[in-house]
Parts: sequence; C-alpha cells; structure tokens
Amino acid sequence: MTDMAAGPHGAPAKAGNRPPQRRNLVAMVSERLRRAVLDGELRPGEKLPSEAALTQQYKVSRTVIREAIASLKADGLLEPRHGVGVFVLNSQPAPFPAFQSAETARISSIIEMLELRAAVEIEAAGLAATRRSPAQEEAILECCDDLDQLIAEGRPTTEADFAFHLAVSDATNNPRFRDFLERLGRNVIPRASLQAGQQEDASNDYLEQIQAEHRRIAKAISARDEDGARQAMRIHLKDSQQRYRNLIRRA
Repeated sequence: MTDMAAGPHGAPAKAGNRPPQRRNLVAMVSERLRRAVLDGELRPGEKLPSEAALTQQYKVSRTVIREAIASLKADGLLEPRHGVGVFVLNSQPAPFPAFQSAETARISSIIEMLELRAAVEIEAAGLAATRRSPAQEEAILECCDDLDQLIAEGRPTTEADFAFHLAVSDATNNPRFRDFLERLGRNVIPRASLQAGQQEDASNDYLEQIQAEHRRIAKAISARDEDGARQAMRIHLKDSQQRYRNLIRRA
C-alpha cells in the first residue's frame, strides 16, 4: 500500500515530506465517508469496514482514518463501539444542544469560551504529560510540524490549530476531554469566528507567537513535565484572553 501520510518503514513523515498535507487527507476521507452516510450508501446500524480495510481503500494511514472517523463521530453520524467496530448512527448530522447560544462572532463571547477552555485544557495538558504514549507524543509534534508548514506557506491554520488541541486531549487517555472540545467545535479557535471588521491581525508574527506557545506545550508534554505542561497551556489560553480584551479596549 502507498501510505500518503507516513514515511519509510511506517514512521510518521516530517511535515515537509508529506504531499499533500495530512489535514487535507483527513478532510478528503471525512467528506467521502460523510457523503456515503448522507447518500444512504452506508445506512444507520451498518458497520464500517475495518480500519485496515479503510486504509487500503483510501490509501492513507490509520491516523488519517481515525481522525476522519472522529470528525463524523462529532457530527453524530458514527458511533465507535469498543471491541466491536464503528457503526453508522444517523443519516443526518445531529446538532449539539450545548453551547448553541455562544455568539462566536462577538469578542466578549470568545473570551468566555477561552475562560471555559482554560478550566478544562490546563488540566488536560498536565494529564497528557503524565499519560501520553509515544504515538500520542508523535501526534502532538506532528500537529506542530503541520502548523509550522502552513504558517510558512501563508495558508489557513485554523484546522491544524484545532487538531493540535485535540491531540493534547487525546493524550490524556480520557475521551471526555476530546468530547468537550468537539462539542465546542472548530470555532473555538477565535480567529476563525470574528466578524468582518473585527478581524485580528493574523500576521506571520502573530501566528508565530501562537505557534511558540504551542511548541512550549508540546515540549513539556514530551518531557513528561506535568507542571510545565499546565503552565504552558495556562499561558497560551490566558494570553489569548488578554489579546481579545485588548481588542475590546481598542474598539
């Protein structure tokens, strides 16, 4: 099999050696699976092919398949059952009632979300530092590599930013942390949700500042530094709150 998202001998490839980007592969597989469910090709109650079969079908790595399945799980279309497989749950996306009232286009609402995230993600970072597996550590570092390349190429970073935070939540080995972030959705990355006229300056300097914060989180988790990981995540989210408070003051 030609694994488009892995390097030689199955090792994850560096960001610069993965054409196309893993994020694009996840989006492609997610869309094809979603279309199969919505069009009735895969029906409610039906079991998906095995992970190995899906990697062969789409010519991608298992990591890509897992992330694509997680995306459809977040939409309420699929349900993984431990030790059994992944089943089609619905033929239409299920809306999440939680957080429906959050007005992500308002800076004050973004600050509220960041405060909520801080309450959860600071602890998640600490748990990730003590519980992460080598594969989960690699996934976090790979997300950082993806962000580095996207910034260098001047391409959108929102999806990769969200993927980084999901990878940290996965490394807690407590699925509720991922569930929490998926319920909040990708709009919790604030620069994706501001209204025109309120757009933050997503310059390279700004993005590199955010990325330096991500790198500090990843480094602490990699070193199994529980306190350092919590502190790095606290700085990242608290600094984000301050950046948006400054926007309010300027407005």
